[in-house]
Amino acid sequence: MRAPIGDFDDARLAADCLELLPQPVADAVRAWHGDVPAEQLIHVDTAPEIADTAVFVEHYGRELLDVSANCVVVAGKRGGESTLAACVVLSSTRVDVNGVVRKQLGVRKASFAPMETAVSETGMEYGGITPIGLPAAWPLLVDSAVLDREWVLIGSGARRGKIILPGKAFADLPGVVIVDGLGRGQS
Repeated sequence: MRAPIGDFDDARLAADCLELLPQPVADAVRAWHGDVPAEQLIHVDTAPEIADTAVFVEHYGRELLDVSANCVVVAGKRGGESTLAACVVLSSTRVDVNGVVRKQLGVRKASFAPMETAVSETGMEYGGITPIGLPAAWPLLVDSAVLDREWVLIGSGARRGKIILPGKAFADLPGVVIVDGLGRGQS
């Protein structure tokens, strides 16, 4: 199979390689529903040592930066209560944690969640966290620019591999809130 974007040696339907995905991601792929059929979720096998965006696009092509998205876990605090959420923005931008995220979550303080928290709460590997298979109770803030892309490359839940899916598929993920301006230009 040929991936719709990029030049990958090994591209397969995500449903055909569940053994490569962490359990929460595999379960979400298995139970996939919505306007975008599961057959449009493509897994591309990639080396774990090049999972980080900068190294990944250097290896597979700079053009992927415009169609890649990052998923980060954030923690918001208000009155002693802590809220976890996930944010998805294009890789060419950064999550506006102190502005947009803080306001969206209605918290006094927001920051990136510690690595240990992100890993233990998602059941995914740090550097590969994906919005597919996140805890259903979490808010999932997605920058509207992600939905505007025909195809988007995201993590697979593991540092090995990525998932490619249509941008419009993000609108059907559990807990999704589409947010304009969630991602800000890199400095």
